[in-house]
Amino acid sequence: MQALSEQIEDVILQHDNRGMRELRKSLSPGYCCRAARLILDNPGTVLIGTGFPVSGSFESDGPIGAIALYRVLTELNCDPVMVCAPPISRILNRNFRTYELPLVDWEKSEPVVESALKELAPSLIVSIERPGVTADGSYYNMHRKDISRFTAKFDLFLLKSRCPSIAVGDGGNEIGMGNVRAAVIAMDIIPAITTCDELVIASVSNWGAYGIIAALCRLVNRDLFDIFDPQTIANYLVDNGCVDGVTTLQESSEDGFPISVGLEIIDQLRNLVFKDQPGGEQSR
Repeated sequence: MQALSEQIEDVILQHDNRGMRELRKSLSPGYCCRAARLILDNPGTVLIGTGFPVSGSFESDGPIGAIALYRVLTELNCDPVMVCAPPISRILNRNFRTYELPLVDWEKSEPVVESALKELAPSLIVSIERPGVTADGSYYNMHRKDISRFTAKFDLFLLKSRCPSIAVGDGGNEIGMGNVRAAVIAMDIIPAITTCDELVIASVSNWGAYGIIAALCRLVNRDLFDIFDPQTIANYLVDNGCVDGVTTLQESSEDGFPISVGLEIIDQLRNLVFKDQPGGEQSR
């Protein structure tokens, strides 16, 4: 599994243009499979935080992977819950179990998170492309613009919970990047400081979620990619106001890449996971 995980990580770090390949040197290899094992070892209620605020809306990178993982977790008999703030919470709650967070400051957020943890009693927390708090207590986008008032404080779930956590990021300003803070400081970004138990990095955070799903495919000997369709998910999100985080256009893309590139990543992961297991991908 170690060798497979490193191959998965090679795939999801293709087309890197934000220094993630260099950042990979600061991580212990095998992070995708370790994240997948955390999921299988901690069945129950899984909180999934996603939604990066952009131009008064939210970006497509993060929610696509979060919805994909939500459906996979449901298939694996987990109980996933999307934890996010408006406007994305109002969209996801139509089709997914959702816990809405208010857009308030850190101090006011603390009792909200404590109440949520008590009510939901999670076995695992997953953050996919969520802004992470920085050393000055604020949140910044890739252009160093302060987005604190648009950002729910999901970091508090990782800080206050007793369960394991997984975070997925692609730039250095996301929750979980505190694990590699020393390396991120050298990058042209204001680094996030929140840590996690297992950090997954990729060129696009959605692809990081696919990397975890690929490792799950091997561990349960089943093609879990047939449970979701990224193009359909993207179209649904765009129809509800989602924008590309790089271009800020309301279009079916992710971080400036057409969805077709993400589909190619999935094809490569599928071929990689099942190449040595004839018939394994048909196992249901």
